[in-house]
Amino acid sequence: MDVLISPVTAADVEAIAALARVVWQHTYPGIISQQQIDFMLAQRYQPPRMREELTMADIWWDQLTLDGQLAGFVSCLLSGQPGEMKLDKLYVDPQRQRMGIGARLVDHVVARALAVGCQTLILAVNKTNQQAIAAYRKQGFAIRESVCVDIGGGFVMDDFIMARTLPERAAGS
Repeated sequence: MDVLISPVTAADVEAIAALARVVWQHTYPGIISQQQIDFMLAQRYQPPRMREELTMADIWWDQLTLDGQLAGFVSCLLSGQPGEMKLDKLYVDPQRQRMGIGARLVDHVVARALAVGCQTLILAVNKTNQQAIAAYRKQGFAIRESVCVDIGGGFVMDDFIMARTLPERAAGS
């Protein structure tokens, strides 16, 4: 099994957006309405917006391929709080879940966070997405707070903010 994590390029944007649609349609019905799914996909996965984010110095997009096929992706950014990185997006093809792909992507983000001097990694997860919450707990995250954020269009994100303290880098690493 050949696993490769690499930066997303402008040429990859359509495939990433397509995988996002597959994952969202598999994951979010029953958690949020179809109208909110459509709204959020349109808000977050428009190719021009994604391409713009690829040019920003404090946002990183990476993809994981398994035997040359896109299996998942991750996006992270500096949160604006000192020493804190936000794991903004983490999605794995539903047919490839429970194979350790999500854990590899989290490990990749942890390494990036440490490389830029962060001590904490945070994320937002829907309060009723029990599968994701359990997966994040396995990765060392704990619920830090509860938030309800108006995202426009009459929709809110009713989320937990989860946080993970990162290990200090060893001397000389």
